[in-house]
Amino acid sequence: MKQIIKTTNAPAPIGPYSQAVQAGNFLFVSGQVAINPENGELNIGNIEEETHQVMRNLKAVLLEAGLTFDNVVKSTIFLSDMGTFAQVNEIYGQYFSANFPARETVQVSVLPKNVNVEISVIAIVG
Repeated sequence: MKQIIKTTNAPAPIGPYSQAVQAGNFLFVSGQVAINPENGELNIGNIEEETHQVMRNLKAVLLEAGLTFDNVVKSTIFLSDMGTFAQVNEIYGQYFSANFPARETVQVSVLPKNVNVEISVIAIVG
């Protein structure tokens, strides 16, 4: 059984997918980019603010499911330029406590809407 998670506090999907899907004790959160859900505009002034917007979007989806970053067990970070890794990593780390999730970070040639960072997470429910 799966449950679709949807919130207006994160950007609406830009394709045929859900913001998140809960399946059993796991929540699979789709990759988030730096779209401001209040106005639908990209927030890509600099990599730090872009990363904060991505993390705020992830937080909104997690909260809609009754979870926090403490529930995240796995994350994937997609970067358009691995040269921004240090800045993204610093911002990303501010959203977690000492029990960090498993993670991989990869550089890709292009991301949706030509953003610089996209992050998806898997969280455990309960």
